Amino acid sequence: MQRSWRAGSDVVATVGVIGLGNMGSALASNLLGAGFGLVAYDAAGPGREPDGAVAAGDVAEVARLADVVVFSLPDGRASEQVARQIVDAPDRRATHVVDTSTIGVDAAASVSGVLGAIGVSYLDAPVSGGVAGARARTLVVMFAGDDQACAHVEPVLAGLSDRRHRVGGRPGMAQALKLANNFLSATALAATSEAVSFGLSVGLDMATMLQVLDAGSGQSSATSDKFPKHVLTGRYAAGFANSLMDKDLRLYLGEVEGRGGPAVVGRTTVALWDQFSAAEPGADFTGIFRFIDRGRGRPTAEDAGS
Repeated sequence: MQRSWRAGSDVVATVGVIGLGNMGSALASNLLGAGFGLVAYDAAGPGREPDGAVAAGDVAEVARLADVVVFSLPDGRASEQVARQIVDAPDRRATHVVDTSTIGVDAAASVSGVLGAIGVSYLDAPVSGGVAGARARTLVVMFAGDDQACAHVEPVLAGLSDRRHRVGGRPGMAQALKLANNFLSATALAATSEAVSFGLSVGLDMATMLQVLDAGSGQSSATSDKFPKHVLTGRYAAGFANSLMDKDLRLYLGEVEGRGGPAVVGRTTVALWDQFSAAEPGADFTGIFRFIDRGRGRPTAEDAGS
């Protein structure tokens, strides 16, 4: 049964989702499961929306039917393009936008300005934890915006995930934290790949290495999650492309350098992910282990079995 959620004196009955890739589809399903009416749109056309959702024909239809619109888009250009389509939408019902995309600090401020010009509030709300985290409702939603906007969309954020953190009062602040998070994640995954490759070269067993590393000071999300689930098993299916990680890292580096911050590790990390993305476009980001390990001139177990 469809439910309405009261935010202050307002009621949020229907949520729109624009962008139904791996993450957007999972978030849309969570909102349906939370009891919201859902209208969804993807530029690739109908068929990606979860059962129970209304498939919109375009962005304008989403803006006409939904109280709050959630973006799950690939980059800042896409977010601004969709925002401008909402601005131009006739009979617009939408009053708030929650942008879960990773687009960068300046882009978030720009999109906020585009929507703010017509009185639509914008929340910068990127997510971390991957598609599996979204499905398990353990995804971290970090969000930033003014008090009124945050209060109004709180039921929608609760529909997206059980883990939410307000990190600031203006759009762009959550983007900064998300970029820092992805930089740390990418660096840990690359460093763990080098360390494991070294261990294998002297005859250590990968499973044993991961067990010890995860219990010691070398622990990270790479040793506790990415390697056990995707590298050790040979799945390489975390659901996040290397090109998207590379994009996020480039955004991070640009923001840091633009503010005159330290970026020695950042430049090295970006260069490595640039190489991986160029060599294997669209590969799952956990595949960086294979890329690094093969670079040592020694075949992986997968190669040996082929």
